[in-house]
Amino acid sequence: MQNPYQTLGVNKDATQDDIKRAYRRLASQHHPDKGGDKERFQEIQAAYDTLNDPQRRQSYDNPNPFGNSGFNFNFRQGSPFDFENIFNAFGTQFHHQHQPRTQHARMTLWITLEDVAQAGKKAVNVGTTQGNFTVEIEILPGLEDNNTVQYPGIGPNGMDLIVTFRIHNHPRWERQGPNLTTEQTVDVWDLITGAEIAVRDIMGNTLNVTIPPRTQPGTTFRLKQRGLRQRNGANGDLFVRIQARIPDHIPESILTAIEAVKNQ
Repeated sequence: MQNPYQTLGVNKDATQDDIKRAYRRLASQHHPDKGGDKERFQEIQAAYDTLNDPQRRQSYDNPNPFGNSGFNFNFRQGSPFDFENIFNAFGTQFHHQHQPRTQHARMTLWITLEDVAQAGKKAVNVGTTQGNFTVEIEILPGLEDNNTVQYPGIGPNGMDLIVTFRIHNHPRWERQGPNLTTEQTVDVWDLITGAEIAVRDIMGNTLNVTIPPRTQPGTTFRLKQRGLRQRNGANGDLFVRIQARIPDHIPESILTAIEAVKNQ
């Protein structure tokens, strides 16, 4: 993998706060929703996932001197969704010849929050030391970070495949269970006079939000059932937190009127 420190532009002794600040700055700059390069964004995300996890960071800083043994699995992209950093280790990796082989394989699968929102079955190409094959797994609705799912009989040699799902942090969406929160920045005039703004949910649908006159910055609006779908079929909510933006150019007449109001 690429050097995650170089990717984020931080030193090897960078603190977690340094890493988080660098990630947020680069993710905001290169996110595809803002016209950024998708591959560059994925490199930034992968670097952050490595350095933000203390165990993964330690493993990168101090690689195993004995190398790898047993199965060597590598997921390849087999659908429009991005699956990265897939297999860490399999339960059958170490065994004595006189012991029976374990009947399951373990893996860690990194997915995006969009993958959780889409859910459904995904075909993934798997490259192993014994050849390539395709497995079909189901991304269950409402998956949480570190959830584990067992898929019977789809692993190597018919073993059960036990998947621990890790979910990338998202630069736009903040998750609380099935609920999502995002920030929307609007002109201060829209907060003063009122306006109707367009907001996209995580599925890409455009929603209209009405901002009443005299709305304070930081006000949060709730859009019911526009969050993540849960396993029982219900949807969480979407919360839109409004932030103010002051225009670069303000007419003198408006500044004079504001001064007059201040001095009353």
